[in-house]
Amino acid sequence: MSRTLLIIKPDATERNLIGYIIDRLERARFKIVEMRMISLSVQQAREFYEIHKERPFYESLVTFMTSGTVVPVVLEKDNAIADLRALVGATNPKEAACGTIRYDIGRDVQENSVHASDSDENATREISFFFGT
Repeated sequence: MSRTLLIIKPDATERNLIGYIIDRLERARFKIVEMRMISLSVQQAREFYEIHKERPFYESLVTFMTSGTVVPVVLEKDNAIADLRALVGATNPKEAACGTIRYDIGRDVQENSVHASDSDENATREISFFFGT
């Protein structure tokens, strides 16, 4: 079993899609290990997305991620990272495969409803960031 992190972003929480996303995760056989609902401070968002600090979209990403409630979720499953990335789809919902979460409910590259860890290393760091484990 491996673990990964999914964050339900402000655009999805604002539209009351938390239950819909959780249902999709459970139907895909992910085990929910931990979950919470929080509002990120600007400092927390800057720290979490520090990897992108040199990118032109960094400030708008920080602003977006602090604009409302987020729901970080620790998930467990064999092949968790790859399976979750397949379930959520491409970052840009217009490029995501039909039937993926981002294709179905994402609005654009930034408001794409969910964040998913992209590697074992990042999953460990991201889970620790939110849950300290």
